[in-house]
Amino acid sequence: MRAIAFLRRRWAEVAWAAFAIANFVAMGIWPGWETIPFHFVWISLTLLYGFRVWRQAATYLTLLAVITVTGGLILEDAFSGDQLWGELFEVPLMSAMFLAMVWHARRRQDALGIVERQAAQRKSLLQRQERFLHDASHELRTPVTIARGHLEVHRRTNGNSAHEIDVALDELQRIEQILARLLLLAKADQPDFVVLEDVDLEPYLEDVFMRWSEVAPRAWNLGPLVAGKLAVDPEGLRSALDALLENAVKYTENGDTIELRSRASGKDVVIEIADGGGGVPESALEQIFERFARADAARTRAKGGVGLGLAIVDAIAKAHGGRCTVKNARTGATFALRLPRFQQASVGALQLLH
Repeated sequence: MRAIAFLRRRWAEVAWAAFAIANFVAMGIWPGWETIPFHFVWISLTLLYGFRVWRQAATYLTLLAVITVTGGLILEDAFSGDQLWGELFEVPLMSAMFLAMVWHARRRQDALGIVERQAAQRKSLLQRQERFLHDASHELRTPVTIARGHLEVHRRTNGNSAHEIDVALDELQRIEQILARLLLLAKADQPDFVVLEDVDLEPYLEDVFMRWSEVAPRAWNLGPLVAGKLAVDPEGLRSALDALLENAVKYTENGDTIELRSRASGKDVVIEIADGGGGVPESALEQIFERFARADAARTRAKGGVGLGLAIVDAIAKAHGGRCTVKNARTGATFALRLPRFQQASVGALQLLH
């Protein structure tokens, strides 16, 4: 059983050893043609080592054995007059070629080892980060809920609502929203993060628009909407759209335009949210979807955000196999959420609906 296991593990080395022995025999039988099997042995050894990097001791023992056998055979033939003495120089030349391969292969192996260790460290760090977000969010929810309950009881007992209590309740609501987003991000890499089902996209977007059009005094505009079925996680898409619309409200003023629209792009659908605010600074465009990233740190703190909304959009888009991008327009910014698995309604179906 051990022999079979060894053959399965080292089949390439065993095959090369048999090939090398056959060539050694050929060098002894046909001395006038021995340079051909000689080169077969050295070239095959170099190729094999390129794919199967051995330990240092095994490498140099194999090299010593090949040098001894091939050099000995050529030396014997040189003494007998079957080969020129100059053929002996082939042995150190081929050895040098092999050692060059050893050096490059070991450098490559060391580089791969460094990359693998860094990847393992990064994976471990991300796992600890996700676990921390999950645990911290769960632990903080209980005291926040208790504090909210006591404040609401205090407000009802006094019969009137003090401004300080209203402020405290608003801040606790923000904390609860942050905790919910942290929990959502902590689950972003899990396989059941999104559960797909067919959604009739046009009325779905209309419902999202109607909810937000009453939230803030903006010039809300429902742009063209493409009709069709989208395989999507409804709650996940709602969370992503809520985050994008919340971001649009945060960076616009009263009376500024916010438009929700959609269009088909092959088998994808692109949902766009355009606002008439100040746009996104060029320096922030590349990292705006990273966790805790802020396009305008001072303004975001004033608005109470911590840079999680767009990270959630990015996580939800990627979990669906899509992506979210942003570009600045003449006024404001346009966020485009591209999602796959969209089936546009046919012209006949649209006529029936209308």
